[in-house]
Amino acid sequence: MNSEFTIAVHSLVFLAYLPDHMASSELIAQNVSTHPARIRKIMSCLRKNGFVKTKEGIGGGYILNHNPQEITLAQIYRTVSCGTFKPHWCTGESEQTCLISSNIQVVMDQIFNEAEVYFEKYLDQLTISSVLEKIKQCQRC
Repeated sequence: MNSEFTIAVHSLVFLAYLPDHMASSELIAQNVSTHPARIRKIMSCLRKNGFVKTKEGIGGGYILNHNPQEITLAQIYRTVSCGTFKPHWCTGESEQTCLISSNIQVVMDQIFNEAEVYFEKYLDQLTISSVLEKIKQCQRC
């Protein structure tokens, strides 16, 4: 899995925390602790998929385009990270002569694909709003 998913969720939760307010890529980057260019790349993907709206110029930035209770983490995962659950690897040179080497990649790909399906089902149960609530509960601890 790549970090774009975590950055996207963090950014959207931050926007949910600031309802009806625009947030610049610099402000989001400061909150996420990453470079504004990286935020702009991820937010561009989220904008193309309708999760955020943008406004250019002074006072511009990003704002949620949907109710945070309706945005699931599975939707975000599919938008920015789908297919990254499975590591990229290849078998060794003994692939032709070894039963294990000649079949392990196919079997492991199936395992990772099935795990990704289960992972997405779990993420379907979580929303941007529920993540924000969990964060607020942590603050009370």
